[in-house]
Amino acid sequence: MKSLIIITLSFMMSIGAIAQTYITQVKPYGEKTWGYINQNGETIIAPIYKKCYQFSKNGLAPIYESKQFSFINTKGEKIATEIDGFKLIEGFIGIGGLEGYHDNRVAIMKDKKWGFLDQDGKVAIELKYDKVSIFNNGFAVVKIGNDFFVINKTGEKTKIDGEDIVDIKHFSEGLAPFTNSDKESGYINTGGKVVIPARFLTVGYFTNGLAWAKTSDKKVGYIDTKGEWVINAQFDAAKNFDPVSGLARVKTDGKWAYVNKAGEILNIEDAESWGDFSEGLARGKKGGKTGYYNNKGEWAIAPEFDGGRNFKNGFAAVKKGDNWGFINQAGKWIIEPQYAAVKDLERIN
Repeated sequence: MKSLIIITLSFMMSIGAIAQTYITQVKPYGEKTWGYINQNGETIIAPIYKKCYQFSKNGLAPIYESKQFSFINTKGEKIATEIDGFKLIEGFIGIGGLEGYHDNRVAIMKDKKWGFLDQDGKVAIELKYDKVSIFNNGFAVVKIGNDFFVINKTGEKTKIDGEDIVDIKHFSEGLAPFTNSDKESGYINTGGKVVIPARFLTVGYFTNGLAWAKTSDKKVGYIDTKGEWVINAQFDAAKNFDPVSGLARVKTDGKWAYVNKAGEILNIEDAESWGDFSEGLARGKKGGKTGYYNNKGEWAIAPEFDGGRNFKNGFAAVKKGDNWGFINQAGKWIIEPQYAAVKDLERIN
């Protein structure tokens, strides 16, 4: 019986591993359009799009053609939507730039009103809001007139308590940053309650139980989910903690370093530039070349590339000469450098 259980578990684990697919957008040389490949370097959708965006975990990606957005599946087939001619939430241009599906809901706007589609392209939440956030762990923030609400995936809403709130961002680890009319920031929970009062100049998103926060004298430190200082405000700038390395990038007197959750500082001396840690490794440069170091400041992947991006889902896009490809965390090529441009490999469930 024990042998049978072990065999069954091994089979289930192998099936799970096989089922994990990663997809990214690529632009081949000689093409002005983008397509999609998987982690094996196989083309799954031919390069036919001038504008296409990352796949979400539900296997759908936004594309833009004929002056409107639509969605495709991993076979390149368009899915029908109850509404067409809609807009999507746009972020920072050049850094993803567009919000697709989150929690199997995608925010869309038409006729200046926002709502949400489900993964079948049906209207899941009526288009009646003046502003919405993306969903995170089952909750989003919406606005009607001057009133803010927390909604769940069925559209049930809870009015947010607190006076003079003028803006609320999306949830992360059950808390969403808000700003009041005095330009002070705090956090609400998924029940619509203010749980960390607005007493900070600006704040970040919670990651692994900590968020950066800036005081009125423009110093930055880290707070816990109760709003108490875990690392006192002492930095000029700070970034999010990486759960794997346990480090966050901080800036003091014009120089970047790293801090752990105990407030101890780590300086990387053997590098010329310093990036954020992501999945346990940080991108840096030495001798004009890009590599990746660990939380001890040791080069885990030698600086031998001509460019690179942060690790995501276990892979990093790196450049050799003029060509882009992908490496794993052992620094081994999983997709040889051959493309004019690539995005990040996204996991599809």
